[in-house]
Amino acid sequence: MKLTTAELAKYLDHTNLKPNATEEEIIQTCREALEYNTASVCVNSYWMPLVTKELEGSTVNPITVVGFPLGATNTATKVYEANTSIDEGAEEVDMVINIGELLAGHDENVTADIKAVAEAVHAKGKLLKVILETSYLNEDQVVRACKASEAAGADYVKTSTGFSSEGATLANVSLMRATVGDRLGVKASGGIHSRKEAIDMIEAGASRLGVSATVKILAE
Repeated sequence: MKLTTAELAKYLDHTNLKPNATEEEIIQTCREALEYNTASVCVNSYWMPLVTKELEGSTVNPITVVGFPLGATNTATKVYEANTSIDEGAEEVDMVINIGELLAGHDENVTADIKAVAEAVHAKGKLLKVILETSYLNEDQVVRACKASEAAGADYVKTSTGFSSEGATLANVSLMRATVGDRLGVKASGGIHSRKEAIDMIEAGASRLGVSATVKILAE
């Protein structure tokens, strides 16, 4: 697959989710995204008003994360965080599933958690991506998580937070794409550091990439 730099940029959610990110660093992330015209800037919800202001008038979307990075916050909190972030300008929300409930086989609880957030996000006309945190899951669990996300009305499934032991792998991206077909988007996130790795993820089935090494990737 051959993509121009401009085409590749529109696959990228330019991400700064560092817990120690400062206002200056968030603004720099926005400026980089604007320079390359990426799909979005993805930040923790505290920074949403700032990012919305910095990206105003551009085609780069402000997006945020919910229940991040552990996924074990209660559903009402996830819904509140999603609603607040959208009211502050978020166009997309990336939520973390309740990983423990999936591992325990309580798929109905996982689905209900996602569905509540999906309904809130869709009521405001925005998109929901669901982070599976695949480093904790075997193949069967990845498939179950994808099916729960689809049943709950999610728009995308996403591999990772970037805060666990492993990020996106080609095998998991391929498995997720095979499970959801063309019905949902697939976002690969975590550990993508080069243009080749980015292209490989797209060829494996990713329709969006979460990366912090955006400038390095697009400058290659």
